[in-house]
Amino acid sequence: MSDHLHLAVALDGAGWHPAAWRDPSAETGDLFTPEYWLRLVRLAERGTLDFVTIEDSLGLAGPGVGPGVVRGRLDALLIAARVAPLTSHIGLVPTVTTTHTEPFHVSTQLATLDYLSTGRAGWRAQVSARPGEAEHFGRRAIPAIDPATADLDSPAVRAIVAELFAEAADHVEVVRRLWDSWEDDAVIRDAATGRFIDRDKLHYIDFTGRHFSVKGPSITPRPPQGQPVVTALAHSRVPYEFAAAAADVVYVTPASAEQARAIAGEVRSLSDRPPLVFADLNVFLDPERKARLDALAGAPWTSDAHTWTGDAAGLADLLLEWRSAGLDGFRLRPGVLPADLDAIVTGLVPLLRERGALRTEYTSTTLRGHLGLPAAANRYAPQEVSA
Repeated sequence: MSDHLHLAVALDGAGWHPAAWRDPSAETGDLFTPEYWLRLVRLAERGTLDFVTIEDSLGLAGPGVGPGVVRGRLDALLIAARVAPLTSHIGLVPTVTTTHTEPFHVSTQLATLDYLSTGRAGWRAQVSARPGEAEHFGRRAIPAIDPATADLDSPAVRAIVAELFAEAADHVEVVRRLWDSWEDDAVIRDAATGRFIDRDKLHYIDFTGRHFSVKGPSITPRPPQGQPVVTALAHSRVPYEFAAAAADVVYVTPASAEQARAIAGEVRSLSDRPPLVFADLNVFLDPERKARLDALAGAPWTSDAHTWTGDAAGLADLLLEWRSAGLDGFRLRPGVLPADLDAIVTGLVPLLRERGALRTEYTSTTLRGHLGLPAAANRYAPQEVSA
């Protein structure tokens, strides 16, 4: 682990609580404007956070939610592209599904984001397992799995989940190969000879698998980072296996320091190049805010991740305790935007800095640099042999 913990925030609409848009502090009138998202990202950048993730989905709202929630969203990757030239250091990590997209298109879009941000792009690779989302495309049927009634350990359910994550693994592998299909110095711009690229430095990837067959090369030169940062959220063994093999950063959802230690160890044991492991936490830094929103929603809100409701000092204590259990960092999910994000930046961040646990300024200009990830070697380029 690095000397400083890594800290990211997950941006989702008006906030992670379903009734967040009804909070008096919410800026829902601007929710579908670029200015809203730019304000949030710039606020996170003020706190010298490693990156923001931007949630996305192919459905109007999450599963099992009733009336009174935000319906509709802007495209996460396009939001990132819009704010990229207007920010300078913070990493930008949009959510893009692996289930109903083509890896060739995803590779060029994320490579372009890396150029627009001068090396700050990442990707939250997400599986889409909902039948209604598949119906938007009409190319495949995905059986409905009701977590409340289905036997999640049954062979049939496990087979469906395993197939979706096997496809996701192939998708990420194709994207990574396409990013490498141009060597870093392939563009030569030799006006005298009329050669814009060195054709010998472009490579066919010739990927053939059960889910994709892609020849390559990409149409976009290799991104500034070589490989933008790939991230994934995982809750159980099959997703752990996918994320450990495919991602640079894995988000997990422990409920205690003991669980954090066990999950981080399990994830790292599944890869010969262990990823960074972040814990996801829902955050309400006004102790009364969640209670008000629960009352508006008509029921207490629960989540896949642990929920912190309290002050910044208590949250700082929790982060440092869990970090000692083996976590590399945290992805905080603000309950209400921008209020809880502002509290993170103005309340939590100074406390972590006082304890020497968080940077005081950016020392890198790339997302890989913020995270301490090594330079990305190109699998197709000749490798120098040390003496």
